[in-house]
Amino acid sequence: MSPKILVILSEYGYWGEELVGPLTRFDEKGYEVVFATPTGRRAHALPPSMDPGYVDPPLGRSVTTPEVAKLTKELDESSRLDNPLSLTDIVPERPYTADADYLRQLERYHHALARVEDEFVAGFDALLIVGGSGPIVDLGNNERVHALILAFLKAGKPIAAECYGVTCLAFARDWEDRKSIIWGKHVTGHCKEYDYKDGTGFLGTDFVMGPPPYPLEYILRDATGPDGRYHGNFGKETSVIVDYPFITGRSTPDSFLTGEKIVEVLESGLRRYGW
Repeated sequence: MSPKILVILSEYGYWGEELVGPLTRFDEKGYEVVFATPTGRRAHALPPSMDPGYVDPPLGRSVTTPEVAKLTKELDESSRLDNPLSLTDIVPERPYTADADYLRQLERYHHALARVEDEFVAGFDALLIVGGSGPIVDLGNNERVHALILAFLKAGKPIAAECYGVTCLAFARDWEDRKSIIWGKHVTGHCKEYDYKDGTGFLGTDFVMGPPPYPLEYILRDATGPDGRYHGNFGKETSVIVDYPFITGRSTPDSFLTGEKIVEVLESGLRRYGW
């Protein structure tokens, strides 16, 4: 049977190439792809990611080719992204400690989470979290996303993330030790040099993106600890790091290569790349 990939998208806008890059590779290989969003709302591409004339301020050039813009627009206007799975329906919500009957609720939560691991995650071969500015809003600090990442990690399955989607890996932590799952690992992600300045943001689907609310590079440097490493590879055309089970892509131009490495991890047993 062909591999089955779960792709998580923000409801506040994904960057087109960061979806169509890996998706193109998955389609070429005949993989089954299932989309999910935090509440089941349809995901949409960020408008600049469909515009080859949009100049990325930090880089001073367009980061979207006419070909990728066309692929993104076709996908965005198709029915393929309609009716995604809702993480709210799939992953239980952890109770507040102030809730009545907290201990019993927590026991039920863990019981429900075990079913997610045994029944839902068992049906997939890999997880991909797509980047863009939207994940800053509804994926980075989403406990349901974190729980799903931890379930894939427990199952020993590949976990891929791009750009601001890598934030989810930094913040996915077991509540027992609170240590990031990428501690001691090698990763890449949106580097400091790529950050926008005030007044150079763009109109997203539901909000205006100016300077990012946090520098992802600093988060990743701290989350990987002294025995891991963040690789920005600034000045190099691409930056994709494989440190199994994690596959991370820096930004837009790394998307097709990220897809290729996911395929190699699944089909060729790739365990290390880019460092």
